[in-house]
Amino acid sequence: MKYDLFFKLAKEAGIEECELYIRNSYSLEVSLFHDEIDNYSSNNGFAIIARGKVNGKLGVASADVWNKEKAAYLVNEIALNAKVIENTDPVVIFPGSPKYKKVNTYNKELENISIDEKITKLHELEKEIRAYDKRIAEVESVEYSETKEIVTIMNSNGLKLTQKSNYFVYVGVAVAKQDSQTKTNYELILDNDFSKADMKKLAEKIGKGAVEQLGGEPCETSVYKAVLSPNVVSSLLGAYLGNASAEEVQKKSSLFIGKIGQKIASSKLTVEDRPLEKNVFARWFDDEGVATSNRAIIKNGVLQTYLHTLTTAAKEGCEPTGNGYGSGKKYPGTCFVVVKPGKKSQEELFKDVGEGVYITDVTGLHAGLNAQSGNFSLQSSGYLIKNGKKDRGLDIITVSGNLIDLFKDIIEVGSDSQVFTSGTRTPSVLIKKIAVSGK
Repeated sequence: MKYDLFFKLAKEAGIEECELYIRNSYSLEVSLFHDEIDNYSSNNGFAIIARGKVNGKLGVASADVWNKEKAAYLVNEIALNAKVIENTDPVVIFPGSPKYKKVNTYNKELENISIDEKITKLHELEKEIRAYDKRIAEVESVEYSETKEIVTIMNSNGLKLTQKSNYFVYVGVAVAKQDSQTKTNYELILDNDFSKADMKKLAEKIGKGAVEQLGGEPCETSVYKAVLSPNVVSSLLGAYLGNASAEEVQKKSSLFIGKIGQKIASSKLTVEDRPLEKNVFARWFDDEGVATSNRAIIKNGVLQTYLHTLTTAAKEGCEPTGNGYGSGKKYPGTCFVVVKPGKKSQEELFKDVGEGVYITDVTGLHAGLNAQSGNFSLQSSGYLIKNGKKDRGLDIITVSGNLIDLFKDIIEVGSDSQVFTSGTRTPSVLIKKIAVSGK
């Protein structure tokens, strides 16, 4: 009832179809430095994005408050915006999917835990990081953040959907020093089940990751057999799957053009988008109101589908896939990407390598990757693999290759899957070769 005025005014203004996308949010952030709170903030947020179809063109407007005046403002802005749009893409205001499979992404218990208890765990985290090893020279930061969101989509076709979600994040950053060398590492916990906030375990991961990098130096420049960590696989996979966007395919800027049903990667690789898996990333409808579903993008190396919005699907004459995300303009995207794990542990992958490298981190992906060719050159860090075991650290190295070839070169997929804030769950992979520039 609160938003009926908007739809009434839109109809009177001749807007053929229209939609409201409403996000209510609450956020809390607390950080410590040297056992003292150095930041504490909480915010309530509200955003409303209106879209409307006028003479076949899409007009978009937004506001951060709601009242009668804003309803009129949004209607007027939609009409003005649509007049200057030159894009001829189909405009679809979705009437709704036949069926939705709801997933609960809200944990009421998280709100019932006191802020004092949440801050007490921050003090515990800082203390545990400092105690991990004498080479931990500084705890750069420990932070707690919490977010609650309510997303509602309603339109003139009678659609009304609402999803409520919440989650917390604990993150710590440690600095390790040895002689003149300094290394930094961070790890985090992301969940909405507070019982999983194990500060001792998190501190150990943070401290271990920092200390293990000490003593690293470049390796010889060569081509190596390699294991890529779950973190690296997650980073590279994001860029790789950008080619599955139907919009990029239609713009002729995808490396997967015409590849549906064809083998594009190693038969060891199966990648799924799993928006209905119960976790903090779950979505049972996308930002266009289309029902989501778990689906394979790549199965045993074969490309199964492109990711469609309502617009790309209309242009293609196919069904949308529930992958439309964004505020005003919707782009094809994933919700929660899962690489199907294999059976071998990371240690067994090292054993299979024998002599090679273990790459744990890559940086500069946006600048170091050519999206048109797939070629990449990225600053990296990691470890040598000697006699089938992880050896000394590698420092100041660059890895290079081609993204398409890299996923074709996967020999084995590990069992050590990890979840990342980018909305991925990925394991380590063993690849045939990667070029490493060192000394």
